[in-house]
Amino acid sequence: MNSGEHDLGLPVDVPSTALFTDHYELTMLQGTLKSGTADRRSVFEVFTRRLPEGRRYGVVGGTGRVLDAVENFRFDAVVLAFLRERGVVDAPTLEWLASYRFSGDIWGYPEGEVYFPGSPILRVEGSFAECVLLETVILSILNHDSAIAAAASRMASAAGERPLIEMGARRTHELAAVAASRAAYVGGFTTTSDLAAGFRYGIPTVGTAAHSFTLVHDSERDAFRAQVDALGRGTTLLVDTYDVSEAVRMAVEIAGPELGAVRIDSGDLLLVAHRVRKELDDLGATDTKIVVTSDLDEYAIASLAAAPVDAYGVGTQLVTGSGHPTCSMVYKLVARARSADPKAPLEPVAKKSLGGKSSVGGRKWAARRVDASGVAEAEVVGTGPVPAELADHQLLVELVKGGHVVAREPLDAVRERHAAARGRLPLSATQLSRGEAVIPTEYVG
Repeated sequence: MNSGEHDLGLPVDVPSTALFTDHYELTMLQGTLKSGTADRRSVFEVFTRRLPEGRRYGVVGGTGRVLDAVENFRFDAVVLAFLRERGVVDAPTLEWLASYRFSGDIWGYPEGEVYFPGSPILRVEGSFAECVLLETVILSILNHDSAIAAAASRMASAAGERPLIEMGARRTHELAAVAASRAAYVGGFTTTSDLAAGFRYGIPTVGTAAHSFTLVHDSERDAFRAQVDALGRGTTLLVDTYDVSEAVRMAVEIAGPELGAVRIDSGDLLLVAHRVRKELDDLGATDTKIVVTSDLDEYAIASLAAAPVDAYGVGTQLVTGSGHPTCSMVYKLVARARSADPKAPLEPVAKKSLGGKSSVGGRKWAARRVDASGVAEAEVVGTGPVPAELADHQLLVELVKGGHVVAREPLDAVRERHAAARGRLPLSATQLSRGEAVIPTEYVG
């Protein structure tokens, strides 16, 4: 993705993100405009109280899309007419919305970074009115993309050096599919089958043929010959429509030992992969790769570690977060000024409630303490001065300043950041067995 590209995943005829919000955010706005509290300087933070069960770390995904969503949060004439017709808010509030532009600051963990319970993943600062409107769109993007990025990261870890193909577009909403492709790329996938994701974000796209291509031809031989004629000997032939062994023999006969790859999409993948590898080698196609698909997740990928597999294609489990389609992130007011005076000091505020839904008040910083080898030891979150020993390990970076985005970056840089961040975690972070967060979160005053 080039720095000038937009990162939203919206149809071209929907430039505004202003309605990607909840009704009550606008009624809260109306209430604070009437009470005189709308202009109070406020700090909201995005965090999660816990990781999904069994996960050792989270992955920040979607930050680039959040920046575009904030930039495109505009109440144009069509949107205002809708709100007026529905009677959502009164006339003075509509007038206020007509000139809405976020003018505050946003700090956050850089996209691709890992996070833990309590990590202040995003901090939004400005007037209460302008910040409260952004809650739903920010959470919608971060919860979805971070869930997909975390699943992708676990799969990439299980796959080792073997490449992963994202192919889940047909298993989710068409716009979610584009966002999922982007998040999967951040988490470690190398290519996608989704052309919209390739067009929007520059992710490499791949694809050859499905079973229907074989079935529409009079024979498997005719199908293989047609594909090789059209796409060249380096193509990938799908060999499990009928008899796998016969298909492999026929594939090499038609394409020769230069055949790029064969794909297996059913059966006992471990057993079939070993048999196919032996047959390919016996036929002289020693460089022909084996790609496996078929409802893979991180556990299935790990179980194939000893198999002669060269690449994995993953769909359903990836785009649904491998059982955890959200990260349960929340957007909470943690500090606000006592008055609308710009010089009024911030005061910590926090929700106090039963059922584990309390939060910690105060504008927070975060740093990651590491050992002598540079391996993470703890996530340290505080509201007071940053300890000197953690000054060079702070995690939040400035994303928006005075309403202007200041931190756009290429998607490949985000992907590389994640690989580096995961590599600095304790080795147990890559275990697929159930367990707690790989490092603790420590709160300091």
